[in-house]
Amino acid sequence: MATSLSVSNFLSFLSPSNPPPKTSPQLSFSSPPTQFLSQNSKDKFIPLVAHEGHSGSLSAELSSVICPSLAYANTLFFKSAYNVQVIVDDNEPEERLLNRFRREVMRAGVIQECKRRRFFENKQDEKKRKSREAAKRNKKRERSNNLKMQEAKEPEKSVEEAFEPIIHVSKMEENSSQLAEAIASSQTMEAGEEERDPETTSLQQPLLKRNRTLSSNPLALVGAKVSHIESLDYEINENDLFKHDWRSRSKVQVLQYIFLKWTLAFLVGLLTGLIATLINLAVENIAGYKLLAVVQFIENERYLTGLAYFTGANLILTAFAAVLCVCFAPTAAGPGIPEIKAYLNGIDTPNMFGATTLIVKIFGSIGAVAAGLDLGKEGPLVHIGSCIASLLGQGGPDNYRLKWRWLRYFNNDRDRRDIITCGASSGVCAAFRAPVGGVLFALEEVATWWRSALLWRTFFSTAVVVVVLRAFIEICNSGKCGLFGRGGLIMFDVSDVTVSYHAIDIIPVIIIGILGGVLGSLYNYLLHKVLRLYNLINQKGRMHKLLLSLTLSLFTSVCLFCLPFLAKCQPCDLSTTEACPTNGRSGNFKQFNCPKGYYNDLATLLLTTNDDAVRNIFSSNTPKEFQPASLLIFFALYCVLGLFTFGIAVPSGLFLPIILMGSAYGRLLGVVMGSYTNIDQGLYAVLGAASLMAGSMRMTVSLCVIFLELTNNLLLLPITMIVLLIAKTVGDSFNPSIYEIILHLKGLPFLDANPEPWMRNLTVGELADAKSPVVTLCGVEKVSRIVDVLKNTTYNGFPVVDEDVVSPVGQATVATELHGLILRAHLVQVLKKKWFLQERRRTEEWEVREKFTWVELAEREGKIEEVAVTRDEMEMYVDLHPLTNTTPYTVVESMSVAKAMVLFRQVGLRHLLIVPKYQAAGVSPVVGILTRQNLRAYNILTAFPHLAGSNCREKRN
Repeated sequence: MATSLSVSNFLSFLSPSNPPPKTSPQLSFSSPPTQFLSQNSKDKFIPLVAHEGHSGSLSAELSSVICPSLAYANTLFFKSAYNVQVIVDDNEPEERLLNRFRREVMRAGVIQECKRRRFFENKQDEKKRKSREAAKRNKKRERSNNLKMQEAKEPEKSVEEAFEPIIHVSKMEENSSQLAEAIASSQTMEAGEEERDPETTSLQQPLLKRNRTLSSNPLALVGAKVSHIESLDYEINENDLFKHDWRSRSKVQVLQYIFLKWTLAFLVGLLTGLIATLINLAVENIAGYKLLAVVQFIENERYLTGLAYFTGANLILTAFAAVLCVCFAPTAAGPGIPEIKAYLNGIDTPNMFGATTLIVKIFGSIGAVAAGLDLGKEGPLVHIGSCIASLLGQGGPDNYRLKWRWLRYFNNDRDRRDIITCGASSGVCAAFRAPVGGVLFALEEVATWWRSALLWRTFFSTAVVVVVLRAFIEICNSGKCGLFGRGGLIMFDVSDVTVSYHAIDIIPVIIIGILGGVLGSLYNYLLHKVLRLYNLINQKGRMHKLLLSLTLSLFTSVCLFCLPFLAKCQPCDLSTTEACPTNGRSGNFKQFNCPKGYYNDLATLLLTTNDDAVRNIFSSNTPKEFQPASLLIFFALYCVLGLFTFGIAVPSGLFLPIILMGSAYGRLLGVVMGSYTNIDQGLYAVLGAASLMAGSMRMTVSLCVIFLELTNNLLLLPITMIVLLIAKTVGDSFNPSIYEIILHLKGLPFLDANPEPWMRNLTVGELADAKSPVVTLCGVEKVSRIVDVLKNTTYNGFPVVDEDVVSPVGQATVATELHGLILRAHLVQVLKKKWFLQERRRTEEWEVREKFTWVELAEREGKIEEVAVTRDEMEMYVDLHPLTNTTPYTVVESMSVAKAMVLFRQVGLRHLLIVPKYQAAGVSPVVGILTRQNLRAYNILTAFPHLAGSNCREKRN
């Protein structure tokens, strides 16, 4: 009985007939409603005749939106707010048909476009129309003699205005968005009619055409090289091989796995500390000998020779670093932190952690920093630590990997992600000698996923780094690290800063925080413009990259050497315990061109290494060491150099340029307010550096701990917290952080923790409709079908479905089952190993284990172009069941995009399957697949332009 009732709700085709005329039929809703449409032939037009019978609530709803006079063949035209057409599938339920209708209306975007774009415009048009009518009435009063003529002409004009929009609409039926605007404009032009909400208006013509796709761009700038990027597989692939491998692991193997993770964490810390020591000692000695020679020329008053030597040495060092990056490893250019952040977010950045990148990063950092460029080695050290971790986790470089069987446990993206996180925290620790700060930096800024076990391993790695650095400090203090190696490892040592303040001193602290937020956001804005300009220059080729680097080096060298001549010589303070003046490489009182007993404060800051400049400007108990004019020149110079140096093709970091700028304006503020506060000028410099870093990088907790570990003084904690919180709050009100801006410029599809608010008004089902149709494979698939899919598509995941399975209880027909998801790499492995079947059947578990291992499937190497399949093999079959991930993450099609994006990011997915809300016979169990590119705000706005008026963060960048 239930079956007969449901059948009575459908329409059937009786006999073929001629198609309806091509002219647009008049909409008449007096005829009986059409309940359902079954398709007998897609090539013939068949009239529709409704069955008589019981009509439920669902059928009533369907009948209220169908235009029976327009329904023919396998197409239904719906009426509602707008008329749309929907292609009807065989045996399609009414509720799914209604859902498709609603989705089609949303896809058209007519409701939103009219509502968002035309509704308020129509209000303005209505006001203008009323103003024009008032003007007409005034003219009528003034021209009383011509009143009869005006009354005779106005009806003709109103008739023309009434028919003009209808003619205009008939010419625009093929373009839905223009059609909507024309209809809306025609409504506003009707005289005497009130403004109507676009949701209540209806189109008088069916929406015939809609072409909208959700596009994606798989290219991004990794370092200084444009690369094809893919997502990482942080999801556990629970196929039959993985389950068997997990069940067969003994307790000893589990202990080996745990022991190896801690061993790798130890090696990461050890090697990062050793390489950081090498870089620091090399920079100090190279720069020391260079500056010592320059000082000798200055003492002999051979200024032009000194300038030529200084400039030539810096050009050689810069050319060395730039040639390495441009010719051998473009991925080594820049700090590397944005790419690391993207990798830990789930983006595969090619060659970012290779052996060549590591070597170029080490020697390129030495050359660039020793050349006196306004950049630091802190960002490169983070990248170096991550490269070391990645190489250890995979057993070495790609061509020389160790085949140790224990390393097979780490042949997956999840474990490699954890070990790279340890490397990033070790790099920060090596840069600042701040183990806790390094852990918090990885937690706050770099890592997307975090857990307690990872916290302990990162802390262990940073502890090893500190031990290594401390051991080398003891060795270098004994004079065994070269002529200038004694201070090479004492980076930013400001432990002697005097901390003494009162409650009234909170006012200048707040001022520093506000200035840091404003200047930090301004720096981000200007750097964004400069990087866009550099991108245009770098696109012209390698030679332009080299010339840009050499030009910046030449400009920097001339400024560093010539600007000290603008400063006035200051007399030495006889009460100071330090030597004054000094002519060596380091020292707080450089003599430069001054007579005996005098020093040049600007030369003390410029003619030295960047680390020494930080130590000099952080110096305490020296209230009259630097003059305001010298600090202002230093601040202005490093603002310009900081903007234009970052972005050239050399390894560079942002920490040190920002610290130099912040400490300069902080100390300058301390000089100005010296008589109104008890805070030491050195402490002002520390607070200024912290405020500018928070205003630009938007970090708080990790920076607070880093500066606390640098100063080794808990009394500094309260005012540092206040400065960081104020600076970050002020900076967030203007623009994103500097790393978010760089991620956007590089085109890396980074998923932010907070989705856009308008994403809650969009469902994943609508995104699936905007994409290309999903490509599915059968559980036992033909080889020719697999080869065809791999060659003609670029998808990396394919749903595996089983047809003709037993239907669930309550369904009388045969259903289609979603078995899981299989990756492109696994299909390539199957074709390479030629694991084919002569007949269509399912394989046994032992057959799969003889051919494949779980470790082999974890590798993603190989392309379909490298596989050769014969014509006979094309007719064979492959059983995909054992290789399919049977537990993929799925979401229902009614879920909002915002909720799906949070799930995608938190779990670390590469593919997210969309399943229908109601499963029925003959309907695919997969509506679509969401990837990282599909969830980018820019791509969504491209596919759904009616949301373009929303305040999008990615659009603002």
